[in-house]
Amino acid sequence: MVTTSSTTGSDQDTYAAGADTAEGRVFTVSGQDWDQIADGLAEEAEERVVVNMGPQHPSTHGVLRLILELDGETVTEARCGIGYLHTGIEKNMEYRTWTQGVTFCTRMDYLAPLFNETTYVLGVERLLDIEDEVPEKAQVMRVLLMELNRISSHLVAIATGGMELGALTVMTIGFRERELVLDLFELITGLRMNHGFIRPGGVAQDLPVGALDEIRAFIALMRKRLPEYAAFCNANPIFKGRLEGVGHLDLEGCLALGITGPVLRSTGYPWDLRKTQPYCGYEEYDFDVQTWDTSDAYGRFRIRLAEMWESLRIVEQAADRLAGLEGAPVMIADRKIAWPSQLSIGSDGQGNSLDHIRHIMGESMEALIHHFKLVTEGFRVPAGQAYVPIESPRGELGAHLVSDGGTRPFRAHFRDPSFNNLQGTSVMSEGGMVADVVVAIASLDPVMGGVDR
Repeated sequence: MVTTSSTTGSDQDTYAAGADTAEGRVFTVSGQDWDQIADGLAEEAEERVVVNMGPQHPSTHGVLRLILELDGETVTEARCGIGYLHTGIEKNMEYRTWTQGVTFCTRMDYLAPLFNETTYVLGVERLLDIEDEVPEKAQVMRVLLMELNRISSHLVAIATGGMELGALTVMTIGFRERELVLDLFELITGLRMNHGFIRPGGVAQDLPVGALDEIRAFIALMRKRLPEYAAFCNANPIFKGRLEGVGHLDLEGCLALGITGPVLRSTGYPWDLRKTQPYCGYEEYDFDVQTWDTSDAYGRFRIRLAEMWESLRIVEQAADRLAGLEGAPVMIADRKIAWPSQLSIGSDGQGNSLDHIRHIMGESMEALIHHFKLVTEGFRVPAGQAYVPIESPRGELGAHLVSDGGTRPFRAHFRDPSFNNLQGTSVMSEGGMVADVVVAIASLDPVMGGVDR
């Protein structure tokens, strides 16, 4: 039978050595039937099993630790343990110039790097009071890149969510399409991620030859492939059975916890900063804010699927605008601010373009001085602070920048939506099953690089 011993170990089991414990009661089990063991445990009503899920777990979307208190298969308490991916990005930015800060913040939410760059750069431009001087072509390119990035991020959210549910085909086709977006990023910025391409005053470089044709080909292909996700998932009884009614969080809960993005819009509230507080000229594009009315994981999936269609609309409009801006500048004209956008790859595949080197080294001493000071020291930003939020794939992303008038940020702090949205984990999981915790976390689509920073 099950015997219990107090902290003094007064009741000894014949076949098991006694041991003192620091607190609580000890249950000593010696080879009896499970129903007898369960009856013994049932006498202690307050007893719960605590399970650590993560931080190395395929269903926690990265290095997230979940501390789950279980009563059988039912979750009675759920807490998040974060900090396993801490990089000190915000602190490091205080030791780099304003332009170099872009290369740090792009690594936070590594699935949406171009959004990190944009919110930071918009804050710097507001402090510099040059928002109206940024060339139109640069703004259009920013919108184009962000919407391509939104598509790639949502593809990962749907793909990894499908993988965790056992829908492996959804995972394979999701990453298949994401590769196409990363190919476009590599063509335009030179890198698949961590681009450092959007900079104060504009963007690093103009579109390469043939980029618009590749973008249009991608749009045409995605319009054929996106219906596959709807065919696999939308009316799939197994898929709906796992998602409908799971991870429920209503509008009041979202507002109380500061939760934004698809989670908020799944309650039916059409809050999208591209419409409510436009930036980068979003007010000039034709698109619709996608909502759902179920406040559950299924609604968040349907919103992400619909938002990819809207992003394709915006990308197509941006491509049409860029076609009419051939040869237009992509960096602000003020050379005391503009990081040299002529730093293009030369014919040897490395270094600066030969024409630019000839100019700064052989024709203009003043150009050489400006180039040297701008790259090594950086430009000064007037003292003040700014916060410019944007709509990332996960919700409101904003950079709060503080300047003391120097060449480096005095303080940079990011409001990352993954961090705020994770607060909904306990509300969405408690009272449900262990298997539903996986679905609830997947529906939040947290990226731990953005949570820990």
